[in-house]
Amino acid sequence: MELGVARPIANTLREYPLGAEDSMRFIAAVAWAAVMCWVPMEGGAQRLREARLPRGYAGLSLDILEPSGELGTFFDNGAGGQIHGGFGISSESRLRLRGDFGFLIYGHEQREFCAPVPIGCRIGLHLDTNNTILFGGIGPEFVLMTGRIEPYVYGTMGFSYFVTTSSLGGSDDGEALFQTTNYSDGVMAWKAGGGFRIRLSGGEHPVAMDLGLERHQNGIVSFLTKGDIQDNSDGSVTLFPNKAEANLMTFRLGVSIGFWTR
Repeated sequence: MELGVARPIANTLREYPLGAEDSMRFIAAVAWAAVMCWVPMEGGAQRLREARLPRGYAGLSLDILEPSGELGTFFDNGAGGQIHGGFGISSESRLRLRGDFGFLIYGHEQREFCAPVPIGCRIGLHLDTNNTILFGGIGPEFVLMTGRIEPYVYGTMGFSYFVTTSSLGGSDDGEALFQTTNYSDGVMAWKAGGGFRIRLSGGEHPVAMDLGLERHQNGIVSFLTKGDIQDNSDGSVTLFPNKAEANLMTFRLGVSIGFWTR
């Protein structure tokens, strides 16, 4: 998941860095989308109000990262995505077992240069370095109310893996030919979140817009940020790792599909 999506997201963050005002615009956009979804859809409003609760669901979302506390002194923001799903474990499926896995990119560097002699600049190369957080967890989710609007809360226990990788590839196709892990650190982590699904269609496999907010409680982690790898004249590298409390928030905007609708 990370390798196929990481580069375009990282390039976007590098060219168009987010600030506090951008994050507020994102939240406002999510709120506006939620308001618009309250407007009844022609010919389908009554059916959606009477929609049944699916036994399970699977979803995909875009995540915007906001560092909390001490972590905010090392970088401003990040972006990524996650897949998540749940399965009802109670008779009415309001209590579900939820699982998720995702990634967040909070730093990116790129260097372009020519291949060594005798090939030279006939072949262009680029060196990409990404600072990434991989995370995953499992835990209970509880649906507070059923119907077209489905608010929910959840908590999960799992892991967070902070990793910095460098990859070398051609300047045209962008495909990595070689990749090295420069530094990594993993911790047990927990996450608490909530949100609401807004039903967009009914039927056996209902589709819903999924909006949410998450708190990632990672504790003390060692990690690299942009500029923490120094290239020396003899070809070696020197690392300058940071150690801090690495808690963060993520804002989610995505879509989910229900299964086994009752």
